[in-house]
Amino acid sequence: MKQANNHAPGAYTIYRAHILMLGVVFVWGATFVLIKGALGDISPLLFNLLRMLLATACLALVYRRHLRSLTRRAWVSGAVVGACLAIGYQFQTAGLALTTPSKSAFLTGMVVVIVPLLSTVPWLRLPGTHSPRWNVAIGAVLAFAGIVLLTSPPASGGFFSYNFTAVNLGDVLSIVCALGFALHVLALSHTSPRIPFQQIAVLQVGFCAMFMAVSTPMLERSWIHLTPRLVFAIVLAAVLATAAAFTIQSWAQQYLPPTHTALILALEPVFAWMTAYVVLHERLGLRASVGAALILGAIGLTELIPSPIQPTGHEGVPLEETELL
Repeated sequence: MKQANNHAPGAYTIYRAHILMLGVVFVWGATFVLIKGALGDISPLLFNLLRMLLATACLALVYRRHLRSLTRRAWVSGAVVGACLAIGYQFQTAGLALTTPSKSAFLTGMVVVIVPLLSTVPWLRLPGTHSPRWNVAIGAVLAFAGIVLLTSPPASGGFFSYNFTAVNLGDVLSIVCALGFALHVLALSHTSPRIPFQQIAVLQVGFCAMFMAVSTPMLERSWIHLTPRLVFAIVLAAVLATAAAFTIQSWAQQYLPPTHTALILALEPVFAWMTAYVVLHERLGLRASVGAALILGAIGLTELIPSPIQPTGHEGVPLEETELL
């Protein structure tokens, strides 16, 4: 039996986890322009399915030795995390077909608020942890306000207004999507300290692909036109933005509180806007610039103020639960 290290991670490890998660979020934001162009050649859910299938194959090949010692806990955990991931991606793309991109981005960004809210539920929190501190709550509110300003046009009420009157099925699906991604963050925080990150990386993407294969025919009439830009986008999204990204996230969330991860994820729309500015020469207006600044401020507020009562997943695992193999 192998036993995981139950000591608190060092400052360098935590710092590296933050930096790597920032890199992951940058990749997710930067690939927005590429994927948006590729969706002109394929239906959205089929793109997701092909992306996840290729990512699963890559991960299974790289970590094939780690898959020889899978336990029942690993299989169950992979299924739960993969289901949450599939909910997030499938409802996001299904909702996007029925609502505007700006409303979809805004509603998806509610994950920043949902994670701290769900963390107040005792059985959803990591063992031995407490409710998020005041700075995390304020950071979530600031990030939420920033996402509103960054992704949505103003209503007639003024600079800080938003038009909530036109709520349709796509909006509801996008809210479910945000819930799915929030549950994914929390589920990964529970499972990553107990299971080798190589195994959970393969299993979550593999189960996600399986759930997508079942649900895609129910949610859309798939179509595809093979083009060089589509092939390039699928390969890049599968290898870099999925296989590599979720491997890093599976490792990093051993050392990051889920509320911190949620705040880092709030940078995705900022990186998406930066990429659009460089590639498409899109400029941020005053409203969007204020929104980006609020998101950055929320990250700083959460990360720079120490939180002695918010242990990481690695620290929250009791000693008897750290046996891996």
